[in-house]
Amino acid sequence: MPGCFTLMQYQTTLRDAIDFSGVGLHTGRPAHVRVLPAGPDRGLRFRLEGGVEIPARAEFVVDTVRATVLGRGDARVSTVEHLLSALNGMGISNALIEVAGPEIPAADGAAAAFTAAIDAVGVTVQHEPRRRFIPTVARAFRDGDKLLVVLPAPAFRIRMTIDFPAPIGVQHRELEIVPETYRSEVSPNRTFAYRHEVEALMQRGLARGGSLETAVVFDEDGPMSPLRVADEPVRHKILDLIGDLALLGAYPQCEIVAIKSGHKLHCMAVRELTARGEDGMRAASAG
Repeated sequence: MPGCFTLMQYQTTLRDAIDFSGVGLHTGRPAHVRVLPAGPDRGLRFRLEGGVEIPARAEFVVDTVRATVLGRGDARVSTVEHLLSALNGMGISNALIEVAGPEIPAADGAAAAFTAAIDAVGVTVQHEPRRRFIPTVARAFRDGDKLLVVLPAPAFRIRMTIDFPAPIGVQHRELEIVPETYRSEVSPNRTFAYRHEVEALMQRGLARGGSLETAVVFDEDGPMSPLRVADEPVRHKILDLIGDLALLGAYPQCEIVAIKSGHKLHCMAVRELTARGEDGMRAASAG
């Protein structure tokens, strides 16, 4: 794996294709994904059945209720955030993501399987300058009591605070996001929900792929299966945020302070930042 400095300075892609099969967390339907190397300046793009291509950009977000969903015309691909998180967290600039099915496979509800596959094939440095989003001023975004602040910084850093009813409660975690810390501190952490929420969704025909193998489920006494780390929920929220920040279409060289944030706020902030261009954010090429 190239060093962090190289990954920040230059564009990268996979050395070879990686494949995943499984069921979608929300639809419960079979899905297959193949992630292929892509040339410089191609970015991260999804190719769906029928040949429709959807760039992983904020302007193509069509839903954020339970996951980040991208769409173009009538074509949709759901729950893209965990795979995008792995690609963004591991420093991949360019990849073509072929999807057969309505949703990215859930795996175990985390991103470790995607990260391990990236490690297995390795990364190619393309020696084209990496596009980076570098804030020139602080920007704050709100959605009710949820807050996301984007700050100038020399590196990609996240400060995440969550506040859920018991037994999860308040959790806080700060991390600098480089491949080494992403691999060990972020990617293994699973999506989570309360038992009553899962039961209600299943009664409505939703969360059909949800199980104790694809998520951490909490009842009133605590998690129904062992946590991987005590603060797994807040770490998973960092995982989600890294995936949604991939929709910038550039490496986020900034500090993010997030309080009780989720997909809706993440995507709203990214859409506004990219729409405003140089007004508060600028795309920079490493030299």
